[in-house]
Amino acid sequence: MKKENLRDHMSNLELVLNMLAEVTTTEISKEKKPKTFSQNKIIAKQGGVIAGNARKEIEEKTGKKVITRKNAKILNSKNKEIEE
Repeated sequence: MKKENLRDHMSNLELVLNMLAEVTTTEISKEKKPKTFSQNKIIAKQGGVIAGNARKEIEEKTGKKVITRKNAKILNSKNKEIEE
C-alpha cells in the first residue's frame, strides 16, 4: 500500500495557508526563543491562529470554503490512525 502524504491532496490555498502557519510559527519562535515545550506549544498555536484568520477572511471574501472535503476526510482518517 502506497503511503500518502496529506499535502498531495491539498489545494493551492491549503498549501499556502499551511506554509503561512509554519513560517509564522518559525518567525515568532526566532524572536521569542522558547525554552520549554509549553512555550513552543503556545507559539505554534499563535502561528495557527494567524493562518486560521487568513483562511476565514479568504472564505468570507470568496464565499467558498478553503478546506476541501477530500482533504478533510483524509485528515480525519490520519487523526484516527494517530489516536489508535
